[in-house]
Amino acid sequence: MNQKKTIELPSPAPCFDVLLSPTPRGARLARLLAVDWLRTLGLPYRVTQAAEQIVAELAANAATHGRVSGRGFRLALLAGTDALRIEVTDTRGEDLPLLSTAAPDASSGRGLVLVEALADRWGVGLGPAPRKTVWVELNLPRR
Repeated sequence: MNQKKTIELPSPAPCFDVLLSPTPRGARLARLLAVDWLRTLGLPYRVTQAAEQIVAELAANAATHGRVSGRGFRLALLAGTDALRIEVTDTRGEDLPLLSTAAPDASSGRGLVLVEALADRWGVGLGPAPRKTVWVELNLPRR
């Protein structure tokens, strides 16, 4: 009898990656695609809802502040065993996001405050030039 020893390799973490136009339509599409993909994973509702808000904000920022004519922005989602990572990359590396408080009557300027409130961790990575990536991690409950 010929017995073979098999080694089971861990499957790669589910990931989603798309390049979108830096327009309001591209930002909306980023949110819709992210929600659709996240629902296929069966993540808890609170994680999906937080991720939807974060993607909407980061994609809107990329379309507004990171916009360079002829260059898109990238949305990447990676679902690990412990965390969901959201990355939005644009081509305005010199324009870093700043967490600030908006005036009470201001019509904008609260997006990163929302991201900070929903995220377990977030930050900005630079490079390769001229890119920057704003990343967010949401902890996933133990299964």
